[in-house]
Amino acid sequence: MPDTPAHRRSLPAPVRRAPARLAPSRRGLFALAAGLAAGAALTACGSDGSSTTGTVGGTTGTTGTTGTTGTTGTPRVVRHARGESTVPPRAGRVVVLDTDALDSAVTLGLTPVGATTVAAGAPFSAYLPAERLTGVKAVGVIGSPQLEVIAGLHPDLILGNQVRDDKRYDELSKIAPTVLSRTTGPAWKENVRLHAEALGRQAEAAAAEQAYRAKAAELVSALGGPEKAAALKVEMARFLAGAPTRLYLNDTFVGSILTDLGLGRPANQNKSGFALEISPEQVDQAAADVIFYSVYGDPAKSDHARIVGGTLWNGLDAVRNGRVHQVDDNLWMLGIGYTGAGLILDRMRRDLVG
Repeated sequence: MPDTPAHRRSLPAPVRRAPARLAPSRRGLFALAAGLAAGAALTACGSDGSSTTGTVGGTTGTTGTTGTTGTTGTPRVVRHARGESTVPPRAGRVVVLDTDALDSAVTLGLTPVGATTVAAGAPFSAYLPAERLTGVKAVGVIGSPQLEVIAGLHPDLILGNQVRDDKRYDELSKIAPTVLSRTTGPAWKENVRLHAEALGRQAEAAAAEQAYRAKAAELVSALGGPEKAAALKVEMARFLAGAPTRLYLNDTFVGSILTDLGLGRPANQNKSGFALEISPEQVDQAAADVIFYSVYGDPAKSDHARIVGGTLWNGLDAVRNGRVHQVDDNLWMLGIGYTGAGLILDRMRRDLVG
């Protein structure tokens, strides 16, 4: 998008305003994780057979025959953010401590025995297949897992990340081998590979990655090819209760998907970093050909109504051309993995292609 889009000339003269602020870093934002919205409840249990059924690129199917779970075979050493851990040849009783690890487990064909939730009493993410989650026990809130509950599940592997659980790594490791990624978000593909190595499910991960790339290529083709995809400026915005509205940059989960597709980005958002924060008076900075947006929390406590009812918003090209699409906040913000990414690609195809 040019620095001064043509459509701005039809808008009232802008008032003097402060520039958009970069949102806090992901490390700072992770402290808010316990308040994030979640989807529908999951209940689940955990072992599977030699033919593992998982989700590949948002589609449920058989991912391959790679052996049964359990201790048969030689334990393996996995290197991760906190060093090395000796893990079972193919873990069967796994506890996951964040939404990306939950997506990985389900995608790779494993039902974990325990998982954290985004808030006390909140359900697990609704986008995951319910049949793969029957019997999963809640083990506390993301960033504050209940160690005694985890220990009571007798896991043979724990998956988490350093941002959430670095300070309790030693305690977790006393319960079961614990493998931590450095962070989540833009590193999600790297994290899936780490989770797959820890789980002994590299073949399933390779199949999931291949399916995702194929689906992305199909979407680009449906858009008319790479050049037309690059010419389409696409944005992801998020209205948050009690916080400024965010325009997501490239170093995010959603930003990485837009990059994988080779879609164009508004100039002010086509950069490294987490997000720009804008006020209702800065909505002209949300100019794009297509706007996807979600709402976190109570819409009445966000700038949603004020922005979408305002002159600046209604003067945007995307709004005037009917190319604004509200999406599921839980999926687009927390669906970090190949199952979540595949479903996002499905939604993008529906809205961008029809």
